[in-house]
Amino acid sequence: MDLFSQVSFECSKLITKRYSTSFSLGIRMFSKELRQPIYAIYGFVRFADEIVDTFHDKDKADLLSEFRKETFKAINNQISLNPVLHSFQQVVNAYSIDQELIHAFLDSMQMDLDKTIYFDESEYKKYIFGSAEVVGLMCLRVFLRDNGTSEEYEKLKPFACALGSAFQKINFLRDMKSDYEERGRVYFPGINFKHFTENDKKAIEDDIQKEFSESFYGIKQLPNSSRLGVYCAYKYYINLFYKIKGLPAAIITERRIRVSDKRKLYLLTTSAFQNHFGLL
Repeated sequence: MDLFSQVSFECSKLITKRYSTSFSLGIRMFSKELRQPIYAIYGFVRFADEIVDTFHDKDKADLLSEFRKETFKAINNQISLNPVLHSFQQVVNAYSIDQELIHAFLDSMQMDLDKTIYFDESEYKKYIFGSAEVVGLMCLRVFLRDNGTSEEYEKLKPFACALGSAFQKINFLRDMKSDYEERGRVYFPGINFKHFTENDKKAIEDDIQKEFSESFYGIKQLPNSSRLGVYCAYKYYINLFYKIKGLPAAIITERRIRVSDKRKLYLLTTSAFQNHFGLL
């Protein structure tokens, strides 16, 4: 059983490394004992996201429905022959992750099958919570298992939610072109992709800046074992944010904005230096 579990975690690690070099680099900045559970969480959310974003010639609704059933079956039985679900269920059970967070995440994935334009602010916020904020809360459970209490978790929840929300909104800006052209989606309420204005862009950026400012206070309160990894992700996304912020609205709808690998390495190095010398 130990070998099977280890192989399952290795599968989640491989998925993370193949799908996101940036996230993989951030995970390497966590203490060793935190890496496997975070890989497992990423592997789970990546595969669910892949169902709704990629398998265009398949019955996505059926695939997602089966994925949901198998997820909770794995959690309840504490085993799955799907290595991604097996490693994820181990983390859910070991770290007492609230199953309502998993339901909220899968509900947001379901929304990606049914909705392409968000006119309603409440639906937009529901999607953000389920697709991004709950992932931050799952990770927070892992970060605090040996370093905190339920009170500590409740205290840091708003900051984890703010950071997850900021990350997701930056993803929406970065991927506006592909979301619209490949999937017909426009996530920001009241936004017309074909008439995306400077005022539209600034309003979104002001919202993101507020969440970044709030979340940074929470990062500084994380345990040493997780602080650097989260800070590296924060630095990467805020650099991407500033790059987007410096470009005209028309560019955002024409191409995907990226941070170079050289810049990522620089951010990783400087983040480690700042954390080591207490300069956060």
